[in-house]
This record gives sequence, structure tokens and C-alpha cells, in this order.
Amino acid sequence: MGTLHHPRREHMTTARRRILCIEDDREAAALIAEELTERNFEVTVAHSGQEGLLAVMKSAPDLILCDILMPTMSGFEVLERLNELAPRLGRIPVVFLTALTDRDSELKGRLLGADDYVSKPIDFELLTTIINARLAGVARTGLLPNNVALSDREIEILTWVARGKKSVEIAKKLGLAKRTVDFHVDNARLKLRAHTRTEAALRAAAAGLIKP
Repeated sequence: MGTLHHPRREHMTTARRRILCIEDDREAAALIAEELTERNFEVTVAHSGQEGLLAVMKSAPDLILCDILMPTMSGFEVLERLNELAPRLGRIPVVFLTALTDRDSELKGRLLGADDYVSKPIDFELLTTIINARLAGVARTGLLPNNVALSDREIEILTWVARGKKSVEIAKKLGLAKRTVDFHVDNARLKLRAHTRTEAALRAAAAGLIKP
């Protein structure tokens, strides 16, 4: 027996997801909008942080792309404001577009709740993959294992790692040997299934195990 087709239902399932791009460089914003529209996204562009926040409050998008280095209001400040609005608007994935590749900038964004980073110049195939993953609720770094329990010392040390402190500095602050600090960091890293100490701190912060 043949399968019945329901055009209206198929149309509903293929509805375009709405992306808000906050980018002060008008040429770059136009290129992003063009590329993502061709990939079946509905794109709205804002050329400043303030304009972007107004657009969010007017009609919450499915995902936000946001440049970091913008005049008046940086991408970090936009994310801070979005965090304040979260109880009213719900959780909206945020992907930063940035030429900044230093560890401190990424750590700051991650701790504020950024879902991902895409470096400029933009690889649009990679960006599309990241957008689709975020819209599907899939974390790029993978899910935390169940029932992770960190010791008080591991929590204390990872908190300092999240603040950008090195093992020598942490050891001095806590009155421990450097190798003792490294031992606890490695234990926490294994529990969190992280490849690096920075990733362990990010995962712990995202899971609410530490509060940097």
C-alpha cells in the first residue's frame, strides 16, 4: 500500500531555523547572511550589540552568531546581557565569531556560557556543522559522564585553573607542592574525560561543579 504524503506536514518539518548575526562589519555580515541563507537558514543581521539585543527581545532567534570585537558593546557584554534575559527568553545558543585565538579570550567566553567559537576568516562548512549541532542540542566537546564527583581539593584547584592560574601559582596560594596540584588536576581531568586541564575546567564550570 502506498505511503500518503502530507505536504503541509512536510513543510512544517522543513521550516527554516532563525539565526541572528550580530556583526559590526557590514560587508562580513552581508556575506554571512548570504551564505547561511543559501544553506536554508533565515538570517537577521544586527550591526551592533545594542541592535542585536533589541532584535532578540523583539523576536528570540533559534541561535545567535556574535562577533566579539565590536565598538560600544563587545560580544562578551552581549552574552552577559543575554544571561540576564535568559529567565524570560529561554536558553539561546551563542556562537562567537572572532579573530581572537588566545586561550584567555576563549576561556572567558566559555565561562560566560558561549557554546562555540568560529575563527575568522569563516569556514562556512564548519560553521554550518556547528550551527546544526547546537540547534540539535549536541555539545561539541561531548557530554559529561554520569555522576561525576570531584573532591573538595579538586574543585578548589580547578577553580583556580579556570581563573587562568598555573600549577606553580596555585601551589603557592594553597601551600602545596606543584606535583600535588598536578596530581589533583590529572585526577579531575580523568573524571571529566577531558584532554587538557583547560578543558577540564570548562567542563566543570559548564556542569556547575565549580564557580570561577
